[in-house]
Amino acid sequence: MAIIKLSIVERRRISAFFTCLVFAACAWIVITLSKQYNYNVKEILTFKNAPQKRAFHSLQSDTVNVTVKGSGWQMLFSKINEQNKIIKVDLRTLDSDAYIVLSSQLQTINAEKAVKNEIIALNPDTLYFDFTNRSERRIPVHLIKSVKYEPQFSQSDNIIIKPAYVTISGPSNRIDKIVAWYTDSLVLRNVSENVNSTVNLAASTEGNISIYPKTVQVKIPVEEYTEKTIEVPVKLVNNSDFYNIKIFPQKVKVTFTTSLSKYADIDESLFEAQVNLDLWRVYGYNTLPVKITQLPAFCKIVSIEPRNIDFIIKK
Repeated sequence: MAIIKLSIVERRRISAFFTCLVFAACAWIVITLSKQYNYNVKEILTFKNAPQKRAFHSLQSDTVNVTVKGSGWQMLFSKINEQNKIIKVDLRTLDSDAYIVLSSQLQTINAEKAVKNEIIALNPDTLYFDFTNRSERRIPVHLIKSVKYEPQFSQSDNIIIKPAYVTISGPSNRIDKIVAWYTDSLVLRNVSENVNSTVNLAASTEGNISIYPKTVQVKIPVEEYTEKTIEVPVKLVNNSDFYNIKIFPQKVKVTFTTSLSKYADIDESLFEAQVNLDLWRVYGYNTLPVKITQLPAFCKIVSIEPRNIDFIIKK
């Protein structure tokens, strides 16, 4: 293949040509995207000023097709600007009507938009609602948590949630199915002292259900833990044939962790250790494993010595 050799002048001319071509293309793109266009996007409906005496249920989807007037740049970035794809619909007129005309709220909707690309039409333009009697219920709050403690620290008592119950209101056929309301996740790491935190309640996924209050106070007692060892008598269960049975040993050493404040108060009366004779009678076990069936709250078993005990059945 023949190699075309260009002079310095010719190379400069070609370079200048492509430079001008790139600048011309960029200028054309800028001019084109600066013009005004009408384009369609889907946006999500949210409701405000819901009626207090009427429970409602929307009869259509929570998204609408929106015709927007804006520049080519706005049209280009409309696909990635998800936060601006929300329309706040005022439901104040539902106190007397069963529908909302969106076009009557266009001026307000556009004024609340963060990006000033004008909405000129919505489809559907009218929202229809179904109404039922509005009722209230008090339901318990359930805490969602993920708490990691420093070594030798742990929760030492029950978690306190104030208020423990919240009031929900909405259509009777909806709220009657709700048995508890969950909080947002409380995530804590390296905890070594009592926790006092304000936690938000999970937002309602339905616009016609409201909740009060929207936050709760959460208190988690935290203490330093230490180990303690006591001897616990072993109880034989499921001796349905009333055998005369001797077990060895009759007590086991239980090592557990407990908070420092409760260390002196914990004794063997708060524990129960059992062995199940059915394991020999039904399954042929030669020794019986010890199981702790009762222990104080927030104590954790570290070890049981011995884990298995011997037994003799007297004829």
